Amino acid sequence: MLMAHPAILQGLTQEYRALELLSAGQVGDEMRQRMDDLAYTLCVSTGTSDVDAALIAAEHHLPGARVKDDSSLTV
Repeated sequence: MLMAHPAILQGLTQEYRALELLSAGQVGDEMRQRMDDLAYTLCVSTGTSDVDAALIAAEHHLPGARVKDDSSLTV
């Protein structure tokens, strides 16, 4: 599966989360349509079928998202 560039994923997730916060229960038709478009694009870009899973998958592909494995280090 092809994955969108991290910069694209970051922009999509930031815009979706911003609209999610702004909507806070009252969503106009235009905002709802934009959120639906972003959700669809995120799902297609991450190979998921749910916007919550798409957001998680997208965030795992952003720079700095992975924790370094230190299991081979001795204490």
